Amino acid sequence: MHVPSPSDKQSKSPSPAGGGDPAPRPTRRVFTPAYKLATVAEYENAPNGEKGAILRREGLYSSHIVEWTRARDAGVLSGNPAESASPVKRAKKSAELIELEKLRRRNEKLESDLAKTRLALGIMGKAHALLEQLSESTDNDGLPRTL
Repeated sequence: MHVPSPSDKQSKSPSPAGGGDPAPRPTRRVFTPAYKLATVAEYENAPNGEKGAILRREGLYSSHIVEWTRARDAGVLSGNPAESASPVKRAKKSAELIELEKLRRRNEKLESDLAKTRLALGIMGKAHALLEQLSESTDNDGLPRTL
């Protein structure tokens, strides 16, 4: 059973003889829910040796069949164009959840900045102590100073 796909309806006119791009840019194929359902049904009813032939004939990959089967089982391929045109949307987060996530991200950033600042202060303190030691050791060397 061959179900005509939308790609079968594309014109197969030869490229224009004069100038221009000899190979037109390919267009993405769009499959209707009815085509997907018919193809999945044909694929599932075919004996094992003929499943590959169906895929080759239709120009499909097995991943198409797997994806379409999952969509059919989930009820997405009901055949109603209004339902299939819009993807399934997740429930919107409440304003409080959005604000909470924003504050958590800000808190993490501020904690990271605080840790960096503390590290820098520790390094500065050690550098100051080292410079103090060097200054004291040069003062205690007893070398005559010339002015």
